[in-house]
Amino acid sequence: MSDTNEAKPVALTPQQETQIEAEGKQEAQSVFNKKLIIKGSLWFALITVLTIAGIFFYNNTGQTIEALKHISYKYIAICLVMLFVDLMLGSWRNHIYIRKLNPAVSHWVSFRANVANMFMGAVTPAHGGAGPAQIYVYTSNGVTFIDAFAVSLINMGATLIFMPLAGFVAIMLMDTSYVSGIVPAMLKYGFSFFLIFLLAFLLAFWKPVWVGIIIKKIANGLSAIFPKRREKLEAWAERSFLNISKYQQTCSVIIKQHPFLFPLSLIITTVLYMNKYCMQYVILLGLGVNASLVQVISIQILIQFMIYFAPSPGGSGFAEVSISVLFGKIVPSGLLSIFTLLQRSFLLFFPAIIGAYTVINLLRKQTQQQHRTQVKTDGAV
Repeated sequence: MSDTNEAKPVALTPQQETQIEAEGKQEAQSVFNKKLIIKGSLWFALITVLTIAGIFFYNNTGQTIEALKHISYKYIAICLVMLFVDLMLGSWRNHIYIRKLNPAVSHWVSFRANVANMFMGAVTPAHGGAGPAQIYVYTSNGVTFIDAFAVSLINMGATLIFMPLAGFVAIMLMDTSYVSGIVPAMLKYGFSFFLIFLLAFLLAFWKPVWVGIIIKKIANGLSAIFPKRREKLEAWAERSFLNISKYQQTCSVIIKQHPFLFPLSLIITTVLYMNKYCMQYVILLGLGVNASLVQVISIQILIQFMIYFAPSPGGSGFAEVSISVLFGKIVPSGLLSIFTLLQRSFLLFFPAIIGAYTVINLLRKQTQQQHRTQVKTDGAV
């Protein structure tokens, strides 16, 4: 069989497409588990508070309290504007696709999907709940699961392309004396995960059948080890293969019909992250610290690169330690805990609070819908 024939994804029947749609919605909805969210939020808050408190007490607390009196609130106001820009860019990165796929969906839906993404990314390890949360907001507002997932996948691809390139540039531009201690190990961890996910993304997009064959071989290998689970593993492999084929077809159609959208997504992604990185420079100016803009951006790129796939909720603990180690070279010790708190607040805490409001509303609607369904069921009986 030729490579051309092997590379063609399978054609799905209407029944298979309906099944993928239903299962996808169910999986996205499963993330909105009240116990899971509460547990993740508590762990996120606990680790963050303990780490920042550790940084605070490790450094000169007298200088820290004195420094609070000299914060320039003009720069804090600028950061609030940059935060608004950040949220708008994040939502537009999705909406440029959504408005083509479903013109009836407003930008406000994309805004809520983006902040829900940020909140669930903060309370789940390795941002695991971010994508499903975004997808659930869209599917709750009339977007098909397959379209919502395809948009999430395409933008994930843009991030996977941007981050390693930005990481390489940052390493070339930054002062190498900043890279010490645990930083090299965390960089290797970050690069490894980004390259693995980028490779998986590229293979799934250009060679979906290859990925399907790999998944089936993995399932066969596991079946030999766990023979009692053979049927479930084979069903999982077949379902995964069908999903990849459908998503690949959907992504291909989107990109072929709108060829300028992916380059535009890359541009928005670049501007989005550069706005995040420059925000750290503005925070430093507000604290009265004059530093090299290039060095600040380079350090922030590496920090985000290292914590993106961190195993703790929202990268908590890893992020604060990385900030104290890398920015400790340019930020006075008395200001380090304040800078860490402000940095995490503008990059994550404030967006997550907005996202929490969106998620709570979704949970309330979900509970009300389940209650109405139960009442109808009881009435029918």
